[in-house]
Amino acid sequence: MTTPTVPTTDAYAADDPTGFTSLESGVRSYSRAWPVVFDRARGASVFAEDGTEYLDFFAGAGSLNYGHNEPRLKKVLLDYLADDRMVHSLDMLTTARRDFLETFESTILRPRGLDHKVAFPGPGGANAVEAALKLARKVTGRESVINFTNAFHGMTLGALSVTGSSMKRGGAGVPLVHATPMPYDDYFDGDIPDFVYLERLLQDGGSGLNEPAAVIVETVQGEGGINAARAEWLRGLADLCRRHEILLIVDDIQMGCGRTGGFFSFEEAGIVPDIVCLSKSISGYGLPMALTLVRPELDIWEPGEHNGTFRGFAPAFATAAEAIRTYWSDDALERATLAKGALVESHLNTIVARYAGHGLVSKGRGLARGLQLADGDLAGRVAEQAFARGLLVETSGPSGEVVKLLPPLTITEDELRRGLAILDEAIAVVLP
Repeated sequence: MTTPTVPTTDAYAADDPTGFTSLESGVRSYSRAWPVVFDRARGASVFAEDGTEYLDFFAGAGSLNYGHNEPRLKKVLLDYLADDRMVHSLDMLTTARRDFLETFESTILRPRGLDHKVAFPGPGGANAVEAALKLARKVTGRESVINFTNAFHGMTLGALSVTGSSMKRGGAGVPLVHATPMPYDDYFDGDIPDFVYLERLLQDGGSGLNEPAAVIVETVQGEGGINAARAEWLRGLADLCRRHEILLIVDDIQMGCGRTGGFFSFEEAGIVPDIVCLSKSISGYGLPMALTLVRPELDIWEPGEHNGTFRGFAPAFATAAEAIRTYWSDDALERATLAKGALVESHLNTIVARYAGHGLVSKGRGLARGLQLADGDLAGRVAEQAFARGLLVETSGPSGEVVKLLPPLTITEDELRRGLAILDEAIAVVLP
């Protein structure tokens, strides 16, 4: 195993030291932050082609909650392919689809008192969001959607319209309409009561706010900076939607599948959304798969009204069903995630206290954690130094000011502590 060495500034300044520039579009991003060629991965570790090991506190942006190449899921996938089972199936009936649906209903939905119908909207999270927005508008006959400051819901036009980032929105090239942003929890640092502005606009016939079809929300804003909404705020939002007959959409694409503890991130608040968007870790193995869950009375699609060529990727159904059977037949993973999350929270609080003069903030829930620095330059330098020492972390927030920690939920405590020690070293270099 090769130990990473601290690169010079020139290595980071190079646009593409790996030699991919002549073939690949300049739109790539992660390869700029981590300028090595990765080859293998196992558990919480990834390996460059020269054998250098990196601890992964990124986990495919939350797509690998069970780690890289989880052995049981890998066996299911290899056996499935070796047996010439259906791979591409659109929305045809297959044994893999049936196995997933029955397992998801019996192990995830029914124990939580949920009776939502499952729609397969396409291979990615943006597909799930687009389907949710379209269905909400079809059900209500209204066009407007309420979203929140610093939200991120995807890069397609509908999803971008309810996304907060000005940089990402700027790439659309057309006006992004039919969405109205409102303040997320604690946006005004507790100085203004929850929902006072939204309630007033909804009640005032002169406000100019179009009657909304839906509200779309993340319980923890991942790309927005690991902003975790309080349970009481989420309950208040659900109550507001109920009173004004507005559909509630929870985007659980990054925070679902156990990231915050429970399978769904909204479980802690005790709310039941009308529509839920899932993707990323739902396949269990990093394979493309997405779900849009809808209350039965809202399932008014006409056949084929929303479709897509790759909404029936059967190998993902196979690994998804096995992941649910393996990790969600009891509460062991949930308890372990909460314990590891508490360990990370304690460690980040210690860092905040150690650098009291720098205004650091510890953020998050479960194993979605963040350390907010004064600005994006400092956070970027911490991530850079962490990479140089063998740890993959990304930054998030409106200015990239939050160092974001999303390790696999299956990471060992030793690996977790090792990664946090590397983070300590990186911060010590940037904030001496």
